Amino acid sequence: MKRILIFSLTYHPFIGGAEVAIKEITDRCDTSEFQFDMITLRFDSNLPRLEKVGNITVHRIGWSVAGAKVSDRSLPWQCKIAKLLFPFSAFFKALWLYHERRFDMTWAMMANQAGFAALFFKWMYPHVGYFLELQDGRPLSYMIARQPILRFLWPLYRLIYLKADKIKCISYFIAEQVRMIGYAGPVEVIPNGVDVAKFSAAIPETRLTELKARFNKQVGDIFLFTASRLVLSRGVEDVIEALVHLPAHAKFLIAGSGEDREKLGHIARGLGVADRVIFAGHVSHAEIPAYLKISDIFVRPSIIEGFGNAFVEAFAAGIPTIGTPVGGIPDFLTDGVTGLFCEVREPKSIARAVERYFDDLVLRSRIVENAKNLVVDKYDWDLIAHHMREKIFS
Repeated sequence: MKRILIFSLTYHPFIGGAEVAIKEITDRCDTSEFQFDMITLRFDSNLPRLEKVGNITVHRIGWSVAGAKVSDRSLPWQCKIAKLLFPFSAFFKALWLYHERRFDMTWAMMANQAGFAALFFKWMYPHVGYFLELQDGRPLSYMIARQPILRFLWPLYRLIYLKADKIKCISYFIAEQVRMIGYAGPVEVIPNGVDVAKFSAAIPETRLTELKARFNKQVGDIFLFTASRLVLSRGVEDVIEALVHLPAHAKFLIAGSGEDREKLGHIARGLGVADRVIFAGHVSHAEIPAYLKISDIFVRPSIIEGFGNAFVEAFAAGIPTIGTPVGGIPDFLTDGVTGLFCEVREPKSIARAVERYFDDLVLRSRIVENAKNLVVDKYDWDLIAHHMREKIFS
């Protein structure tokens, strides 16, 4: 049996693309062949310190506060300190666990505090394999500009990459960044995926009718939809502005929460389209297929994107997509073939793409079919988990 220790700053119930990927992959690994432990931050004191989540034994550490939310800009100071200290607290927790588990490999989710913890563990136990996974689509130059401390820590930070035995990137864009740092070891590009069966399954008509009524979707309404953390880097504000250039029956349904929620509401009111912008709040990942099924177009005009799980989920659900040619999006979205591109920070371009879908129903139908075929052939989680077992865990 191969014993693998995962370092991750967050995990369920705090869910983003990285957390979904970890669970989907580990859930598909035979427990007679693999044993997974994870060290992550507790944040919310209501969560147990030790819990089995799927095939992972989750060890939560650090100071916590009841009801704390990771995406909230007002994260309690106790949690901020716990996050800052995670490289050290996770390292010492890993040392304690190693005496019992004797891990064969560590898996660091991202080159952040989790990467530092894995680096320290590698120095202590150089014979234990160290695998680094990268999902952040921000260019290094952008990260350094936003976090000047990285310039000071650069020689140490760079070692998170250079000491890895293997690096997995979810897009070719991220793989290019790895080579720019100077990493010469094996780099595998293995994307995130989608549970095709789950997202393509029919939703009971009563559930769809209930959702349409909740969000007041009338006959003839066009629902643009996005599922995202509400941060400005996802371009949500650009879709809101695009409504100005679209007919009144075009509305924007937004699933998600985040620190820029109030800013986005202010933008909608200022543009006079607040009655056409629907903030659904936090929506569990299990509920997203139903939201896709009541929508007409998935739109995410990202400024930065490592991969974009939500796009391939929309592919599987059978609704057309609009995205920007940034980060990992061009790996799967080909303009006019599996979706439509819009320009970055250009609301009028988003509006033109929406109109193109409804002016050319043959194009729309062809794109939906091509996109669904693509996810079945390349992006089903069963395939992704197989690649992980063969290329990373072997």
